[in-house]
Amino acid sequence: MLAVLLIGGCAAKARRALGARSIDAGIGPTGMFPFRLQRPAAIAIFVSEFALGVGLLVTAGRIGAGPPALAVRAATAVLFWTAVAALAELRTRRPDVGCGCFGDVSSTPVDWRTITRAALLGAAGLASIGVPPLHMHGSLDRLGEALAVTVAEFALLAVLSPEIGELMVRLGRAEPCELRRVPVARTLDTLWASASWRRYQRYLISTIPTDVWREGCWRFAVFPGILASRRVEVVFAVYMSGRHAPVRAGVLDIDTPPTTSAPSRYSSLSVYRKSAILKNKINILSNGPG
Repeated sequence: MLAVLLIGGCAAKARRALGARSIDAGIGPTGMFPFRLQRPAAIAIFVSEFALGVGLLVTAGRIGAGPPALAVRAATAVLFWTAVAALAELRTRRPDVGCGCFGDVSSTPVDWRTITRAALLGAAGLASIGVPPLHMHGSLDRLGEALAVTVAEFALLAVLSPEIGELMVRLGRAEPCELRRVPVARTLDTLWASASWRRYQRYLISTIPTDVWREGCWRFAVFPGILASRRVEVVFAVYMSGRHAPVRAGVLDIDTPPTTSAPSRYSSLSVYRKSAILKNKINILSNGPG
């Protein structure tokens, strides 16, 4: 069970990372690290989950019994108990962010169920230490008992997994992009993996947005920057369409605000006043994701 969950979680994260074209996309706890450490942390999570999942399978029989099995099972327990602490910290510091345990379907904010699940898996890792190698049961009664226990364990995990509800919603209906709930962290993951970000990143003086808002299917993020020795604001627009979402960018010269009749001379898109409330911000208008 532990091996299936570890390898499955790693595969789900890999699928999302490939869709966002960024290995550090979709892993909630990495958002607590400084930006330059998020990629190494994401790689460490990928490698640890995959290696321990495979290790549990290899050491389950007589071939891997002994010190190798002890080491893998102890490391698995440490991984899950570390996850308990990380999820508790994530819930305190970033209550709007999902755990990212299973990629896209783990976008629900961390709650007691997610933390309890990680604690139970940590306890299962501790309980597996010293268990003798697996073997086929000699009777149908013992086999049926083992299957019943396995089914009960997975049922308990399903109750403690917010991902089940998210999957049911996705299978039951497809929300229009205007109503789709997309965490800000996921939007930033998509932005950081885009060509537009790589193009304008050298002009930014901070990778933390000063303003984020949403209009219909687009989410906008504003970053302070310097261009040609002048203060600017770089505005990114991310289309909330899931995988391979289009990203657009525009640059506003703060010292020379644009008028509603003409776009900024630095912008490759149409730049206008957003509203009277957001006079100093810009809005990139578009009729679609193209």
